[in-house]
Amino acid sequence: MLWPIALYRSFVNLHFACTECGDCCRDFRLPLSIAEALRWLADGHPVEVLCEAIPWPLEPPADDAGAAYKRARSFAARSGALPVRIAVTLVAPLGQACPHLQPDRRCGIYLRRPMACRIYPADANPLGSMDPALRRCPEAAWLPSGPPLLQGIRCVDASTHSAIAQRQQAAVADAFLHAALCASLGLRTAALANEGYAVHTPARPLMLEVLRELAHTPVAAPIDAATGRPDAIAQNWLCLSQRDHSLALLRSADAHCAAPPQTPSNTVQGDVQYLSWFAS
Repeated sequence: MLWPIALYRSFVNLHFACTECGDCCRDFRLPLSIAEALRWLADGHPVEVLCEAIPWPLEPPADDAGAAYKRARSFAARSGALPVRIAVTLVAPLGQACPHLQPDRRCGIYLRRPMACRIYPADANPLGSMDPALRRCPEAAWLPSGPPLLQGIRCVDASTHSAIAQRQQAAVADAFLHAALCASLGLRTAALANEGYAVHTPARPLMLEVLRELAHTPVAAPIDAATGRPDAIAQNWLCLSQRDHSLALLRSADAHCAAPPQTPSNTVQGDVQYLSWFAS
C-alpha cells in the first residue's frame, strides 16, 4: 500500500538531479528497516533505536489518513494511565561520514543501499514536507533542466515512487517487531511525539543477536479488538518532554513523564539520550 501522496505538503513542481556532493551522507541518522538494520549491523556498524510516544486517548475517525499512518507504523502501549502509541525508528548514526562513503564521494554499497538513500531528497513520511530548503542538496541539484521529481503533490519519478512505497510498507510491517525488539531489550523510554526522540544505543552484538532472533522466529501478536489488526500492549513507558506545558498536560492525564536533564548530552539514564527537535 502506498499512503496517499496527497498528504505531502508540497504544491510546486520540483526537478532534481543529484550532484554527488555527499552532503546527505554526513552528520545524519539514516532510517533503516529491520532487514536493512540487520545488514548494517552485520557489516560492523552500530544501529540506534529512536522512540517517540504519541498520546492516543481516543481512536481517531477512520477517514483521518494522517492518524491512520501513525497508527499503522506504531504499537499500542501505556504511559501511566495514558494510552499511547510508540513509534520506533531504527537508524544508522552516520557521524562525520557514512562508513560506506568512498573518497570519490560515491557510495560503496550503492546496489544495496537502504531505501531512505534511494528516496532522498524525497521523504517516505506522507506527513512530511518536500521543501528544498530543508534538504542538504546544493542549488545546482534543483535546476528546472533536471529530471522531474514532483509535480504538484504527485511524485513522478518512477524509481523514487517505488522506493517510497517499499519504505512505507516496511515501516508498517516492522511495527510489531519493533514492539518485540523493545520488549527484548527492556526499552521503556520515549520522547513525546513532535518534540524529540529518546535515543537508545544497545551494544551492536546484542542488537544483532536480538534482531536475528526476531527476524527468524515468528512472534504471535495479540489482535487489537478495535481494528482486528495485530498489535501489542506494553505497560508504563516513560514519556520525556522538555516543555513545561506538555509536561503539565501529561501529568493531568496521569502519564508517567519527566523532563530530560539539562546537560550537554541530555543523557537520561544509562545509554538513553534525548534528541530534541528544537534548538536549545
